[in-house]
Amino acid sequence: MLHTWTQDLRRHVHLHALVAGGALGPHGEWLRPKKGFLFPVPALSRVFRGKFIAALAPPAVNACGLPPAEWARLKSQCYAHDWVVYAKQPLGGPDAVLEYLGRYTHRVAISNERIVGIEGEHLAFRVRAEAGSGKKRTVRLPGVEFIGRFLLHVLPAGFKRIRHYGLLSPARKRSGLAAARAALEVAPPSAALVESVADFVRRVAGMEHACCPCCGRGPMRLVAALAPAPRALHQHGPP
Repeated sequence: MLHTWTQDLRRHVHLHALVAGGALGPHGEWLRPKKGFLFPVPALSRVFRGKFIAALAPPAVNACGLPPAEWARLKSQCYAHDWVVYAKQPLGGPDAVLEYLGRYTHRVAISNERIVGIEGEHLAFRVRAEAGSGKKRTVRLPGVEFIGRFLLHVLPAGFKRIRHYGLLSPARKRSGLAAARAALEVAPPSAALVESVADFVRRVAGMEHACCPCCGRGPMRLVAALAPAPRALHQHGPP
């Protein structure tokens, strides 16, 4: 998954990769790592660097109009630095990893609730003061700069924020996952439960969603749909 922003909307391009702790063998068996981890981080850093730079080689570079001499100089600079690849065992297990990444899958760079006000040509929004502290601070930017930072994270045509590969690639997802479950002796997931809104609220909250909250007897009926009243954005919360 491609992630491009910081809390204050600056450009910070990095990738989150969800990797299985093993792989299917040529005969359908599940191959586990021998030392408790899939890849050594230093080796993974070098391989990722090599694969990434190789993918940027011509004709991709030629399409960007970069002269060969300039590309060779840039390539040498890229190889001169160690690339940062961070991997660790999840303390909360696979569920915690999925829950963390699930927060970012379909988000944009900033949500409405973080915008605290607009005054004149400036906009204020909340950011984390320190990672993990839970404390917040407010950043004020000119509207033009705010829009400019936001547009840094609109992907160009042809780019994808989420890519599926390996067992989850579209071409082999059904057969690959079935083979992995068979090798690991894991039961297939339960069929999706399809139910109405009324049945869902009744099952989860134990109440009738259309029941009048005042008398507790008669069902509520739609009388009219009221359009929201216009408001001054600088006097209220986020739009």
